Amino acid sequence: MTRSLPRAVAALQIVGALAIVGLALHLVLPDSGNVSWFFDHVVYYGIELIAVALVVGRALTGRNRLAWAAIAVAISSYVAGELLWLGLYSGMESPPYPSWADLLYLGFFPPVYVGIALLFRARVRGVGAGLWIDGAALALAAGALASAVLVDAVLDTTEGALSTVVTNLAYPLGDVFLLALIVGAFSLTAWRPGRAWLLVAAALGVFALGDSVYLFQTARGAYVESTLLDLTWPLALFLLAAAGWYDRRALRPIEGAGRALLAAPAICSAVAVGVLALDHFHHFNLFAVLLGIVALAGVVARLGLTFRENRNLLTVALHDSVTDPVTNLGNRRRLVADLERVAEEATLEQPWVLVIFDLDGFKGYNDAFGHPAGDQLLARLGAKLSQVGDDDVRGYRLGGDEFCLLRAVSGVDVETFLNEAAMALTEHGVGFEVGCSFGAVHLPEEASDPVGALRLADERLYAQKHAKSSRRDRPHELLLQVLLEREPGLHVHTVGVATLAREVGLAIGLEGHDLDELHRAAQLHDIGKLAIPDAILHKPGSLDPDEWSFVRRHTLVGERILAVSPLLRRIGEIVRSTHERWDGAGYPDGLEGEAIPLAARIICACDAFDAMTRDRPYKAAMSSESALAELSRCAGSQFDKLVVTALARCVTAVPQPA
Repeated sequence: MTRSLPRAVAALQIVGALAIVGLALHLVLPDSGNVSWFFDHVVYYGIELIAVALVVGRALTGRNRLAWAAIAVAISSYVAGELLWLGLYSGMESPPYPSWADLLYLGFFPPVYVGIALLFRARVRGVGAGLWIDGAALALAAGALASAVLVDAVLDTTEGALSTVVTNLAYPLGDVFLLALIVGAFSLTAWRPGRAWLLVAAALGVFALGDSVYLFQTARGAYVESTLLDLTWPLALFLLAAAGWYDRRALRPIEGAGRALLAAPAICSAVAVGVLALDHFHHFNLFAVLLGIVALAGVVARLGLTFRENRNLLTVALHDSVTDPVTNLGNRRRLVADLERVAEEATLEQPWVLVIFDLDGFKGYNDAFGHPAGDQLLARLGAKLSQVGDDDVRGYRLGGDEFCLLRAVSGVDVETFLNEAAMALTEHGVGFEVGCSFGAVHLPEEASDPVGALRLADERLYAQKHAKSSRRDRPHELLLQVLLEREPGLHVHTVGVATLAREVGLAIGLEGHDLDELHRAAQLHDIGKLAIPDAILHKPGSLDPDEWSFVRRHTLVGERILAVSPLLRRIGEIVRSTHERWDGAGYPDGLEGEAIPLAARIICACDAFDAMTRDRPYKAAMSSESALAELSRCAGSQFDKLVVTALARCVTAVPQPA
């Protein structure tokens, strides 16, 4: 589209709007001779020709071209009828009725139906069946009401030949269908149709009003030319054509379209029942009655659909309430319910076994590959666990990395079953290995109630997990021993930093795995110094720039050493960041603020405090008070203020070793 098109459209809209204002003023002011002819012919038909130009231009550009092409045909047909009437019939004393002009006037309705239906379809894509029924029912109710008013008014005042009656009825019926379409469209867009549809609705409303009043006045012989009634048709055509230029933006999804769940059926029922009830006292036309009956049928269909949707929602809600969304296994609520039934059914002759599993290495996998990959791993493991045993095995995910199985074990090799289940919860690949620990309880032999069974299974699970954890500590202890053999002098410093770091971690609120991780990283934060030559490590004076550059590599070396063991990979990431600064001026990555791991920030402050309070070959020890003052001075630049505050509380509460 060229740049000149928007300017031309804007100019046509402005000229059309001014012409409408001018025509309205002319129609309410006294007749003024030649000026009257100008407004009644040049301005009146000029407005309609501007509408044709606008809608044809819109049909050639932008979105929904087919819809606007149909509307262009409709408007062009109506304007052709106007021009035909002007050229052939306007000078006659008794023009024929119906005439060829009426055929063109009525030719407006079929293509405009098609155009509105196409716009309607584009506007409400993705709307559910319930809202479609709501829209149809509202359209039918609106049609029933409009036909009861408009059609009856025309019938009451129409006389003459059959062709005259049919033509007179065709106009209000056409308008009724248009109004019904607009009401249906508005309901399907949650009564937020957008600017284009508001203009379309205004145009068709004005059009229907003009037709109805004209037919009524004509039938009674009361129609007078050059009144405001004559403004309705050019105004309606202009508004309809202008609406197309507000339909060029991409559609936004309809939100909240299902909120007024009761409003549409209630309105439809009220209108339909009202029409049918009034028909008992004042007979309406058959068309209005039929529309009212069909509208009520639509309401009944909507209520039936609503009932089915609510029943399905309840089924889904019940399923979701007892189902884990990641693995599709039962959740803790389902386990408790099933365990209560099993506790009542289990006997020594028909025993059951409850097994609780906890994944080993899953946290490291999550840290290394991210939570989405962790969820995918849980889903895979859950699928494998659900295939263990026969259909009598019930699987659950209790949350986090805990799983559970419940099975009747009469005639079952329990040891084989447990081994198969443990293998199902095992996966390994490049850089990771995930296994599981478990605790099993026999019902009713070892526990007779759900609470006791869960408690005993948990105790056995964590006993097994602790035993494994003790064995996994060996790589960490081996590396620590190698470091202390190489640098015996680091023993006191390492113990001091690790002890203080653990105290600070507790003060900040760390616990469990995070606290253990902090303690191990503090013990191994100097492991990279294994690669620093003794001449540099034990130099009594200050280091030159090249030597400092070598020393600063020790955190990277430490990370590489620890990354060899998958169990210590996360520890290595913390060690790498122990010399980063809060203001981003540290090394090796220049991390800033909370981008630095919390454990690394704690170790950094504890390492500095311990270094300041111990004698060095090149510097005497500072007092604890002086060291804390120095840390406070650098809080917010080198150190985390939160960590320094917690460290100060710990040092004040617990005297540090000399």
